[in-house]
Amino acid sequence: MRFAALLDKGLEAPVVTSFSRLGYEARKRIENWEEIDKDLGGAVILLTGATSGIGKAAAEHLARQGATLVLVGRSAERNQNVVDEITVATGNDSITQFPADMGEVEQVRALADYVLSAHDRLDVLIHNAGALSAQRRETVDGTEATVASQVIGPFLLTSLLLDRLEASLPARVLTMSSGGMYTAGLSVSSLEMSADDYKGAEQYARAKRAQVTLNEMWAERFGDRGIRFHALHPGWVDTPGVQESLPVFAKIMGRLLRTPKQGIDTLLWLVSQDEAIEVNGKFWHDRRQRPLHRLPATRKTDTGQRRHKLWAEVVKKSGDGP
Repeated sequence: MRFAALLDKGLEAPVVTSFSRLGYEARKRIENWEEIDKDLGGAVILLTGATSGIGKAAAEHLARQGATLVLVGRSAERNQNVVDEITVATGNDSITQFPADMGEVEQVRALADYVLSAHDRLDVLIHNAGALSAQRRETVDGTEATVASQVIGPFLLTSLLLDRLEASLPARVLTMSSGGMYTAGLSVSSLEMSADDYKGAEQYARAKRAQVTLNEMWAERFGDRGIRFHALHPGWVDTPGVQESLPVFAKIMGRLLRTPKQGIDTLLWLVSQDEAIEVNGKFWHDRRQRPLHRLPATRKTDTGQRRHKLWAEVVKKSGDGP
Protein backbone atom coordinates (compact mmCIF):
# COMPACT_ATOMS: atom_id res chain seq x y z
CA MET A 1 0.00 0.00 0.00
CA ARG A 2 2.88 2.36 0.70
CA PHE A 3 4.17 1.84 -2.84
CA ALA A 4 0.71 2.49 -4.26
CA ALA A 5 0.41 5.71 -2.24
CA LEU A 6 3.82 6.91 -3.43
CA LEU A 7 2.93 6.09 -7.02
CA ASP A 8 -0.36 7.93 -6.72
CA LYS A 9 1.40 10.97 -5.34
CA GLY A 10 3.85 10.92 -8.21
CA LEU A 11 1.05 10.65 -10.76
CA GLU A 12 -0.98 13.40 -9.12
CA ALA A 13 1.72 16.08 -9.26
CA PRO A 14 1.84 16.48 -13.08
CA VAL A 15 -1.66 17.13 -14.36
CA VAL A 16 -1.16 15.19 -17.59
CA THR A 17 -0.26 11.93 -15.88
CA SER A 18 -3.03 12.27 -13.30
CA PHE A 19 -5.94 13.37 -15.48
CA SER A 20 -5.20 11.37 -18.64
CA ARG A 21 -5.76 7.66 -19.21
CA LEU A 22 -2.15 7.13 -18.12
CA GLY A 23 -3.12 7.89 -14.53
CA TYR A 24 -6.21 5.73 -14.66
CA GLU A 25 -4.44 2.71 -16.12
CA ALA A 26 -1.46 2.96 -13.75
CA ARG A 27 -3.61 3.33 -10.62
CA LYS A 28 -5.95 0.54 -11.63
CA ARG A 29 -3.06 -1.85 -12.20
CA ILE A 30 -0.94 -0.99 -9.17
CA GLU A 31 -3.84 -0.73 -6.72
CA ASN A 32 -5.58 -3.84 -8.11
CA TRP A 33 -8.96 -2.17 -8.47
CA GLU A 34 -11.85 -4.60 -8.36
CA GLU A 35 -14.58 -4.38 -10.97
CA ILE A 36 -17.70 -2.54 -9.80
CA ASP A 37 -20.58 -4.97 -9.98
CA LYS A 38 -22.56 -4.51 -6.76
CA ASP A 39 -26.23 -5.48 -7.00
CA LEU A 40 -28.23 -2.24 -6.92
CA GLY A 41 -31.64 -3.87 -7.19
CA GLY A 42 -34.19 -1.81 -5.27
CA ALA A 43 -32.08 1.36 -5.35
CA VAL A 44 -33.56 4.43 -7.04
CA ILE A 45 -31.04 6.69 -8.77
CA LEU A 46 -31.67 10.04 -10.43
CA LEU A 47 -29.06 10.96 -13.05
CA THR A 48 -28.98 14.27 -14.92
CA GLY A 49 -27.12 14.76 -18.18
CA ALA A 50 -27.78 11.15 -19.08
CA THR A 51 -28.04 11.17 -22.88
CA SER A 52 -24.38 11.17 -23.97
CA GLY A 53 -20.79 10.80 -22.85
CA ILE A 54 -20.19 10.15 -19.18
CA GLY A 55 -23.87 10.30 -18.25
CA LYS A 56 -24.97 7.73 -20.79
CA ALA A 57 -22.10 5.39 -19.91
CA ALA A 58 -22.98 5.65 -16.22
CA ALA A 59 -26.67 5.05 -16.91
CA GLU A 60 -25.96 1.84 -18.79
CA HIS A 61 -23.63 0.50 -16.10
CA LEU A 62 -26.08 1.34 -13.30
CA ALA A 63 -28.86 -0.34 -15.28
CA ARG A 64 -26.73 -3.48 -15.56
CA GLN A 65 -26.37 -3.39 -11.77
CA GLY A 66 -30.15 -3.50 -11.47
CA ALA A 67 -30.85 0.05 -10.31
CA THR A 68 -34.17 1.79 -10.91
CA LEU A 69 -33.20 4.86 -12.91
CA VAL A 70 -34.68 8.26 -13.68
CA LEU A 71 -32.70 9.76 -16.56
CA VAL A 72 -32.79 13.49 -17.22
CA GLY A 73 -31.95 15.42 -20.36
CA ARG A 74 -33.40 18.43 -22.12
CA SER A 75 -35.16 16.54 -24.92
CA ALA A 76 -37.90 14.02 -24.15
CA GLU A 77 -37.38 12.31 -27.50
CA ARG A 78 -33.64 11.96 -27.03
CA ASN A 79 -34.15 10.84 -23.44
CA GLN A 80 -36.56 8.11 -24.52
CA ASN A 81 -34.20 6.92 -27.24
CA VAL A 82 -31.51 6.42 -24.58
CA VAL A 83 -33.98 4.68 -22.25
CA ASP A 84 -35.01 2.30 -25.03
CA GLU A 85 -31.41 1.62 -26.03
CA ILE A 86 -30.28 0.88 -22.47
CA THR A 87 -33.34 -1.23 -21.74
CA VAL A 88 -32.60 -3.45 -24.74
CA ALA A 89 -28.88 -3.63 -23.92
CA THR A 90 -29.31 -4.49 -20.23
CA GLY A 91 -32.73 -6.11 -19.92
CA ASN A 92 -33.55 -3.62 -17.15
CA ASP A 93 -37.03 -2.18 -17.72
CA SER A 94 -37.03 -0.07 -14.54
CA ILE A 95 -35.82 3.02 -16.38
CA THR A 96 -37.82 6.18 -16.94
CA GLN A 97 -36.96 9.65 -18.16
CA PHE A 98 -38.00 13.23 -17.56
CA PRO A 99 -37.18 16.19 -19.82
CA ALA A 100 -35.73 19.18 -17.99
CA ASP A 101 -33.19 21.90 -18.59
CA MET A 102 -31.27 22.07 -15.32
CA GLY A 103 -30.72 25.78 -15.84
CA GLU A 104 -34.42 26.62 -15.77
CA VAL A 105 -35.74 26.66 -12.21
CA GLU A 106 -39.36 25.89 -13.11
CA GLN A 107 -38.28 22.81 -15.04
CA VAL A 108 -36.15 21.72 -12.10
CA ARG A 109 -39.16 22.08 -9.81
CA ALA A 110 -41.23 19.99 -12.21
CA LEU A 111 -38.52 17.32 -12.20
CA ALA A 112 -38.51 17.21 -8.40
CA ASP A 113 -42.31 16.91 -8.34
CA TYR A 114 -42.13 13.99 -10.76
CA VAL A 115 -39.51 12.12 -8.73
CA LEU A 116 -41.42 12.63 -5.48
CA SER A 117 -44.67 11.38 -7.00
CA ALA A 118 -43.16 8.45 -8.89
CA HIS A 119 -40.81 7.04 -6.22
CA ASP A 120 -41.13 6.61 -2.48
CA ARG A 121 -37.37 6.55 -2.05
CA LEU A 122 -34.27 8.13 -3.61
CA ASP A 123 -30.96 6.46 -2.85
CA VAL A 124 -28.61 8.43 -5.10
CA LEU A 125 -28.87 11.84 -6.76
CA ILE A 126 -26.20 12.35 -9.43
CA HIS A 127 -25.61 15.86 -10.76
CA ASN A 128 -23.92 15.29 -14.11
CA ALA A 129 -25.64 17.76 -16.45
CA GLY A 130 -23.61 20.61 -17.81
CA ALA A 131 -21.56 21.68 -20.79
CA LEU A 132 -18.83 24.12 -21.69
CA SER A 133 -20.27 26.77 -24.00
CA ALA A 134 -18.08 28.94 -26.23
CA GLN A 135 -20.77 31.62 -26.41
CA ARG A 136 -22.49 33.30 -23.48
CA ARG A 137 -26.09 32.20 -23.09
CA GLU A 138 -28.74 33.16 -20.54
CA THR A 139 -31.73 31.41 -19.01
CA VAL A 140 -35.21 32.91 -19.05
CA ASP A 141 -34.48 34.74 -15.80
CA GLY A 142 -31.21 36.24 -17.14
CA THR A 143 -28.73 33.97 -15.34
CA GLU A 144 -25.63 32.90 -17.28
CA ALA A 145 -26.46 29.40 -18.53
CA THR A 146 -23.36 27.57 -17.26
CA VAL A 147 -23.87 28.82 -13.72
CA ALA A 148 -27.61 28.22 -13.94
CA SER A 149 -27.32 24.59 -15.06
CA GLN A 150 -24.31 23.56 -12.98
CA VAL A 151 -24.73 25.57 -9.78
CA ILE A 152 -28.25 26.97 -9.35
CA GLY A 153 -30.25 24.06 -10.77
CA PRO A 154 -28.42 21.29 -8.90
CA PHE A 155 -28.66 23.27 -5.65
CA LEU A 156 -32.41 23.69 -6.09
CA LEU A 157 -32.94 20.03 -6.99
CA THR A 158 -30.98 18.88 -3.94
CA SER A 159 -33.01 21.20 -1.73
CA LEU A 160 -36.32 19.91 -3.06
CA LEU A 161 -35.31 16.24 -2.70
CA LEU A 162 -33.49 16.51 0.63
CA ASP A 163 -36.27 15.01 2.75
CA ARG A 164 -36.74 12.07 0.37
CA LEU A 165 -33.00 11.42 0.42
CA GLU A 166 -33.00 11.48 4.22
CA ALA A 167 -35.84 8.96 4.25
CA SER A 168 -33.75 6.60 2.08
CA LEU A 169 -30.52 6.35 4.10
CA PRO A 170 -27.76 5.71 3.41
CA ALA A 171 -28.33 8.19 0.56
CA ARG A 172 -25.75 9.98 -1.53
CA VAL A 173 -25.60 13.18 -3.56
CA LEU A 174 -22.78 13.02 -6.10
CA THR A 175 -21.64 15.97 -8.19
CA MET A 176 -19.59 15.46 -11.34
CA SER A 177 -17.19 18.37 -11.38
CA SER A 178 -14.00 18.92 -13.38
CA GLY A 179 -10.28 19.22 -12.80
CA GLY A 180 -10.63 22.54 -14.59
CA MET A 181 -11.91 24.02 -11.33
CA TYR A 182 -8.33 23.96 -10.03
CA THR A 183 -7.60 27.02 -12.21
CA ALA A 184 -10.36 29.13 -10.65
CA GLY A 185 -10.68 30.77 -7.29
CA LEU A 186 -13.94 31.09 -5.38
CA SER A 187 -15.84 34.14 -6.54
CA VAL A 188 -19.40 35.30 -6.07
CA SER A 189 -19.53 38.79 -7.54
CA SER A 190 -17.76 37.58 -10.69
CA LEU A 191 -19.15 34.05 -10.77
CA GLU A 192 -21.17 34.95 -13.86
CA MET A 193 -18.96 36.40 -16.58
CA SER A 194 -20.31 39.30 -18.61
CA ALA A 195 -20.66 39.26 -22.39
CA ASP A 196 -17.65 41.58 -22.74
CA ASP A 197 -15.16 39.33 -20.94
CA TYR A 198 -16.79 35.94 -21.52
CA LYS A 199 -14.53 32.93 -22.02
CA GLY A 200 -16.24 29.57 -22.04
CA ALA A 201 -13.47 27.57 -20.37
CA GLU A 202 -13.02 30.12 -17.61
CA GLN A 203 -16.76 30.38 -16.95
CA TYR A 204 -16.91 26.60 -16.75
CA ALA A 205 -14.04 26.53 -14.24
CA ARG A 206 -15.68 29.17 -12.04
CA ALA A 207 -18.93 27.18 -12.00
CA LYS A 208 -17.09 23.97 -11.13
CA ARG A 209 -15.28 25.72 -8.27
CA ALA A 210 -18.64 26.83 -6.90
CA GLN A 211 -19.94 23.26 -7.24
CA VAL A 212 -17.22 21.68 -5.10
CA THR A 213 -17.45 24.46 -2.52
CA LEU A 214 -21.20 23.96 -2.18
CA ASN A 215 -20.65 20.22 -1.92
CA GLU A 216 -18.53 20.80 1.19
CA MET A 217 -21.11 23.19 2.58
CA TRP A 218 -23.96 20.72 2.08
CA ALA A 219 -22.00 18.18 4.10
CA GLU A 220 -21.19 20.71 6.83
CA ARG A 221 -24.77 21.93 7.15
CA PHE A 222 -26.73 18.73 6.59
CA GLY A 223 -24.33 15.87 7.23
CA ASP A 224 -26.05 15.21 10.54
CA ARG A 225 -29.12 14.10 8.57
CA GLY A 226 -27.18 11.08 7.34
CA ILE A 227 -26.93 12.08 3.68
CA ARG A 228 -23.48 11.86 2.13
CA PHE A 229 -22.36 14.58 -0.28
CA HIS A 230 -19.37 14.04 -2.55
CA ALA A 231 -17.93 15.75 -5.61
CA LEU A 232 -15.50 14.23 -8.08
CA HIS A 233 -13.73 14.82 -11.32
CA PRO A 234 -13.40 12.16 -14.01
CA GLY A 235 -10.10 13.23 -15.55
CA TRP A 236 -9.87 14.13 -19.21
CA VAL A 237 -12.50 12.05 -21.01
CA ASP A 238 -13.17 11.67 -24.73
CA THR A 239 -16.83 12.68 -24.94
CA PRO A 240 -18.92 14.46 -27.60
CA GLY A 241 -18.89 17.52 -25.36
CA VAL A 242 -15.09 17.68 -25.26
CA GLN A 243 -14.84 17.11 -29.01
CA GLU A 244 -17.30 19.94 -29.65
CA SER A 245 -16.23 22.45 -27.00
CA LEU A 246 -12.46 21.85 -26.92
CA PRO A 247 -11.55 20.49 -30.37
CA VAL A 248 -7.91 21.63 -30.25
CA PHE A 249 -7.39 20.10 -26.81
CA ALA A 250 -9.08 16.88 -27.93
CA LYS A 251 -6.87 16.67 -31.01
CA ILE A 252 -3.65 17.29 -29.06
CA MET A 253 -4.49 14.78 -26.34
CA GLY A 254 -5.77 12.18 -28.76
CA ARG A 255 -5.42 8.67 -27.34
CA LEU A 256 -4.37 10.06 -23.96
CA LEU A 257 -7.99 10.96 -23.27
CA ARG A 258 -9.87 8.52 -21.09
CA THR A 259 -12.76 6.50 -22.44
CA PRO A 260 -16.22 7.24 -20.98
CA LYS A 261 -16.03 3.88 -19.19
CA GLN A 262 -12.80 4.99 -17.49
CA GLY A 263 -14.31 8.40 -16.77
CA ILE A 264 -17.24 6.95 -14.82
CA ASP A 265 -15.19 4.60 -12.64
CA THR A 266 -14.98 6.81 -9.55
CA LEU A 267 -18.64 7.84 -9.89
CA LEU A 268 -19.74 4.19 -9.88
CA TRP A 269 -17.34 3.46 -7.03
CA LEU A 270 -18.89 6.25 -4.94
CA VAL A 271 -22.39 4.94 -5.68
CA SER A 272 -21.64 1.46 -4.40
CA GLN A 273 -18.74 1.50 -1.93
CA ASP A 274 -19.07 1.83 1.84
CA GLU A 275 -16.05 4.15 2.00
CA ALA A 276 -18.24 6.83 0.45
CA ILE A 277 -20.58 6.82 3.45
CA GLU A 278 -17.80 6.73 6.06
CA VAL A 279 -16.78 10.30 5.19
CA ASN A 280 -18.66 13.34 3.91
CA GLY A 281 -18.13 16.43 1.78
CA LYS A 282 -15.04 15.15 -0.01
CA PHE A 283 -13.61 15.67 -3.48
CA TRP A 284 -12.49 12.55 -5.36
CA HIS A 285 -10.50 11.44 -8.36
CA ASP A 286 -9.54 7.88 -9.23
CA ARG A 287 -11.03 6.42 -6.04
CA ARG A 288 -9.02 8.69 -3.72
CA GLN A 289 -9.81 11.87 -1.86
CA ARG A 290 -8.16 14.91 -3.44
CA PRO A 291 -7.48 18.46 -2.24
CA LEU A 292 -9.79 21.25 -3.29
CA HIS A 293 -6.86 23.44 -4.29
CA ARG A 294 -3.62 22.83 -6.13
CA LEU A 295 -2.59 26.50 -6.28
CA PRO A 296 -1.96 28.95 -3.39
CA ALA A 297 -3.71 31.71 -5.34
CA THR A 298 -7.05 29.87 -5.46
CA ARG A 299 -6.74 28.71 -1.84
CA LYS A 300 -6.55 32.36 -0.70
CA THR A 301 -9.94 33.08 -2.26
CA ASP A 302 -11.66 30.28 -0.34
CA THR A 303 -12.74 32.28 2.71
CA GLY A 304 -15.62 31.75 5.12
CA GLN A 305 -17.10 35.07 4.11
CA ARG A 306 -17.16 34.16 0.42
CA ARG A 307 -18.64 30.76 1.19
CA HIS A 308 -21.45 32.33 3.19
CA LYS A 309 -22.06 34.82 0.39
CA LEU A 310 -22.11 32.04 -2.22
CA TRP A 311 -24.70 30.03 -0.31
CA ALA A 312 -26.91 33.10 0.17
CA GLU A 313 -26.65 34.05 -3.49
CA VAL A 314 -27.56 30.57 -4.71
CA VAL A 315 -30.56 30.42 -2.36
CA LYS A 316 -31.68 33.76 -3.77
CA LYS A 317 -31.19 32.71 -7.40
CA SER A 318 -32.90 29.36 -6.96
CA GLY A 319 -35.83 30.82 -5.07
CA ASP A 320 -35.55 28.06 -2.49
CA GLY A 321 -33.19 26.59 0.04
CA PRO A 322 -33.06 24.39 3.11
